[in-house]
Amino acid sequence: MADAAGGLLADAEIPNAVMDLDRLCNSWPTPAADPFNFGMLLRNLRCMARSFLDAGATRLVLAGVAESRAERKQYEEALGIGLAVCRLRVQLPMVHRRLAHRHGDDHAGLSWHLNRSGELDRILDDAEVEDFTIDATDTSVSATAMAVLHRANWLSG
Repeated sequence: MADAAGGLLADAEIPNAVMDLDRLCNSWPTPAADPFNFGMLLRNLRCMARSFLDAGATRLVLAGVAESRAERKQYEEALGIGLAVCRLRVQLPMVHRRLAHRHGDDHAGLSWHLNRSGELDRILDDAEVEDFTIDATDTSVSATAMAVLHRANWLSG
């Protein structure tokens, strides 16, 4: 979805950069006290955001999760700009079907993600970090991306 949003912004000639936050913290080993490697994510985000903004990006599209208001604040501090946070809602049965398709024969990975999806859904319900929510259960990636950009007031028309 983030890539689709970046493409729509580019089509509208709005300078942008897309960052997958999971990739910014993908290293091994992770600190025992930071199993999701959030500290590494913030360090890399700080550097990359500054580089993209210095190069002329006016919109940064981030694909990731903020599990609390404190994390959202840390993202904003790392970026040096405010956020428009969208929560993409997908009904859990659909999430589980998509995960099963994505993980194929990786049963351990699938099991972890199936458990995490329900847990994360509850965490996000309680945290209320988002500025707005888009239901993406039955919509295409491009339609979802367009809806997000319109709700964020990044595209008009």
